[in-house]
Formats: sequence, C-alpha cells, structure tokens
Amino acid sequence: MDETTATSHTIPMDGQTPLDAAPSLHGDALALGVVLLLVSTVLQRAVGFVREICFCRYLSPEQLGEWDMAFGFLMLAGPLLVMSLPGTFGRYVDRYRQAGQLQSFLRRTAGFCAALTVPSVLAIMVFRGWFSYLIFGSREHEGMVVLLAFGLLLIIAFNFIVCLATALRNLKVVSLIELANSVFFGVLGITLLCCGQTKPEAMVLAYAGSCLLCVLGSLVWLARMWRSFPQKAVCMPHRELWSRMLPLAAWIMVINLLWNLFDVVDRYMIVHLLPGSAAEALAEVGNYRSSRVLPLLLSSITGMIAGALLPHLSHDWEAGRRQRVSDQLNLFLKIWAILLTAGAAIVLLIAPELFRIGFHNKFAGGLLVLPWTLTYCTWFGLSMLLQTYLWCAERANVASLIALLGVVVNVVLNLLWLPEMGLKGAVLATATANGVAMLLMLGLSSRYGFRVHRGTLVGLLLPISIPLGPWVVLLVLGVVVVKIIVSDRYLTREEKQAIWSGVGQYFGKLRLRSRRAEAVL
Repeated sequence: MDETTATSHTIPMDGQTPLDAAPSLHGDALALGVVLLLVSTVLQRAVGFVREICFCRYLSPEQLGEWDMAFGFLMLAGPLLVMSLPGTFGRYVDRYRQAGQLQSFLRRTAGFCAALTVPSVLAIMVFRGWFSYLIFGSREHEGMVVLLAFGLLLIIAFNFIVCLATALRNLKVVSLIELANSVFFGVLGITLLCCGQTKPEAMVLAYAGSCLLCVLGSLVWLARMWRSFPQKAVCMPHRELWSRMLPLAAWIMVINLLWNLFDVVDRYMIVHLLPGSAAEALAEVGNYRSSRVLPLLLSSITGMIAGALLPHLSHDWEAGRRQRVSDQLNLFLKIWAILLTAGAAIVLLIAPELFRIGFHNKFAGGLLVLPWTLTYCTWFGLSMLLQTYLWCAERANVASLIALLGVVVNVVLNLLWLPEMGLKGAVLATATANGVAMLLMLGLSSRYGFRVHRGTLVGLLLPISIPLGPWVVLLVLGVVVVKIIVSDRYLTREEKQAIWSGVGQYFGKLRLRSRRAEAVL
C-alpha cells in the first residue's frame, strides 16, 4: 500500500548521509528470508488448521459466527486505533537506521501509539452497548466487548513488534514470532475447549493470551537488538519526523480500514440485513466462517509474503532500481498465482470429507459457497502482492481509491443479492468485488511504471477456473505448466534462469552448512 519516487542515491535527511555509507544491520537475503517465512507460515497455518477444526467441532454455528465477528473487529480496530503508524516501518525504519536515529524513532512512535490506544480502549468500554450492537447485531454481548477492549491492547503491541522485525528484514524473528503466536493460540484455545469452555469468550481470551506471551518473549530480542542500533547524539526534529510519517500513516490507515472493511463488510451486512433474528444471522456467519477455514490458509500466507517482500522492493526502489522492482514483482505474481490456484484445487478435493468428518456435518451452507470463497481469497491475496508496487511508488491515495471502490461494489451487490440469495449472494458479491479491485490495482499500477508481463495477466485470471471444479482447475494448470516448459510466454527466459540460479544457491548454502557441521563433529 504506499510510497513515492526518490531517484537519487542520497536520502534527503540531513543532506549529508549517503545511502551506501550508512551503517547497516544484518538483513536476511530475500530468497532465504522468504523461504524461512514460508516454512514457518506453513507450520503456523497447520497449527491454525487444527485449531479451526476444533473450533468448528466444538462450537455451534451461532457461537462460531460470534467468534468470527469478534475476531473481525479485532483485526479491523487494531490498526485503526494507532492510525496504522507501525505500517510505515517497512518504508522508514531503514532510512532512520542509516541516519543513526533509529532509537529515537522507535521511542517516539511507541509513545504515539500508546497515547492513541489507551483513550480509545476506554471509549470502547464506556460505549460497550453500542459496540455490541454494531459487532453482533444486538446489545446482549457487552461482556464480550469488554474482553475485546483489553485484547486490543495486546494485539497492538504484538503488531508493533512484528512490523519492526519485518522492517529490519529479520525474517527469522518474524517467522518465529508468528509461529509462536499461532502455537500459543492453538494450545490455549484447544485446552479451553477441552476443559468445557465452549464459548466464543474463551477464544478471545486464548488469542489475547497468545499475543501477550509473544510480546513478552519478543522484548528479550528487542532489548538485545536495541544496543546494536546506531544512535547519533543529535536529536531528530519532531517536525521532520511527523511531517514525513503522519501523512503516510494516515493514508495507510485509510487503506487498512478500507481493505479490512472489504474483508468484513459482507458479514456485517449479514448480521444487520439478513431477514430473521440476530442469532440466525450469526449462525449464517458461522457457516461463512467454516467456508473460509481452508481459503484463509492460502490468502494469509500471501499477505505475509507481501509484507516480507515490501522492504526488499523498497530498498531497490530507493537505490533507483525501478525495473528490478517491476521484474521481481512480476515473477512473484506469476509463481504465486499458480501456487494459489493449485492450492484451491486441492482444497476442493478434500473439502467434502473435511466438512463431513471434521466439522460433523454442521456447516452445509459453508460447503456450498466454498468454491467462490476460494476464488475471492485467491484474488485478495494477489491484490496484496500487487499493492506493494503502489507502496514503493508512494501512491497510497491510489490504493485507497481502489479499496474504496471495492467496498462500494461489495456493498451494492450485497444489497441486491443478500436478501434474495442469502449467504451465497453475499459470497458472490465479495468475489466480484475482489476481482474488480484486483484488475483496478493492476491497471493503475501499470500507469505508475509497473510493466505488466503477459504471463502475469494469465496468472491473475487463473482463479476464474476455481468454481468450475478441481479437475478443471488442474487441467488449466497443466496447460500452463506445459507452456512454461516448452515456451517463454508465461515465464521469460530470464525468469527461469533466475529461479534455477536462486534454487542452486540456496541448496549450495545448505550443502556448505552440512559440511561445516560434519567437520565440527
């Protein structure tokens, strides 16, 4: 989501700090870092998958819907309460580190986040009746709102640390924190369920507890890293810091709000507009949640990859390597479109047994809308990758416009289809809105310098085949793989060489480490 155009190799901080002369911290190589993050994410999502199965087994559709609305509110409100300021770290941490002002930067941004969070949480608790109606469609959940308010404090602290580690390009730490959060949440959540706490409040406590444990553990890493941060004696002017960060943070906040609304607006409309009682609407949200268990495994991995990719693309952008940014992003989109679509086919194959055995046949409505949920989650993930280019080009206003149009399309189509088609209408509306947003993202990114490859266009359209069934999807992917082997239409010759070179280097490092380990033994 953001960023602008510095063509010089000198960052205009104090007018005298060349980019290549600044002191450096270790940053993981992009390929190795992404591999580590991917492995960690697969493990993390495996734990999350087991956790979601347990949630669906032990919770009723209404209880699962209540948990889904509570979790959606946490994800929506967390960035909003702090104006998405940690979201700017991927863009500015490296700049202030090279200027020797990282300690001052972190102290001030942490204080700013705390000053915003505390009064906001108090306001949520004071107006808990109104928030209960907003989130759950009735005023009967005020106790849950109080738990959500306390949970927000821990979630904001957790996100702050993750954003910092990602901006420092320390993907090993990011991977460990994210994996620990998933494991702690899974262990706490499943333990509470097995102990008879089969209610959504217990799930909120489990998630907040996992964030607390990760924050406490991360403080040890941060304390050790703090001493290695270079720090100049000259203090950073407040005006320079906030005039640079706040406009960008405001745009990121708008974008985060719009994209998060994009993700949850259909469920809010189900809660408030679906004919029937609030309990019946929450039960439909529970069906919807069950259909998202597997697709979210795919889109969440993509979101993490996009977050890890941004600092590296931003680094090339600042160095003036704009073509490299475009080429790297094209390659990621092509590969990831194939992987996501293949993952969707596998999900369609295993879903009937999962819903029958794992979910105890409680969510027939979720199985019905699964293909379209897979389609829009795949497009949403690819949009997150595309959005990194607009961040590098500092076109946050463009990304926010796309998100706004997506929300408008989603709301309008839900108003038309939800009363007549129920849950399926809501999911179809969301899938259509995600496809429109992705195409807009592609078109406007190309306007600001992103050179779209022909293969990238093909990759972005692959998810259209998902509603046709798993065997059609696999047939389409087979054709694409054959094209990759026999021609350069999907992957260019240079991209194939880059892939094989990267794979060779990675396995070469593994062999070298193995030999060193054998020598030590």
